[in-house]
Amino acid sequence: MAVSSAIFSTFISPQTPSFSVSSSSSSTSLLPANIRMVRTVTHATASESETGSRPPRGIMKPRHVSPEMEAVVGVPVIPRTKAVKLIWAYIRENNLQDPENKIINCDEKLKKIFGGKDRVGFLEIAGLITPHFL
Repeated sequence: MAVSSAIFSTFISPQTPSFSVSSSSSSTSLLPANIRMVRTVTHATASESETGSRPPRGIMKPRHVSPEMEAVVGVPVIPRTKAVKLIWAYIRENNLQDPENKIINCDEKLKKIFGGKDRVGFLEIAGLITPHFL
């Protein structure tokens, strides 16, 4: 997602004003009727340093994983987001999710990742894989 900084400038529209004074005492009647305030973008392009290739941070940063996690995801270094996707792919491929209550029935590989639990809820997965990122 590119972030652009924009500097707005305000100017008066170049229409010819007609200064007509009415008998009303309000301050708005002293302003010309056909002058509009217009805001335009004077600078809308982002610099290359902002949109360039910034190293990934947080959950997108590739990290080393434990040997147990590597057995499931297949690679020694992976971002957390991809690891969760690959774990879900493994669960679907091996038909480990109970269709009735959506609980995951762990096989031996998943038990090593999920702390020895036989059954895991899908919301628990992200928390249980945390210790496997070194």
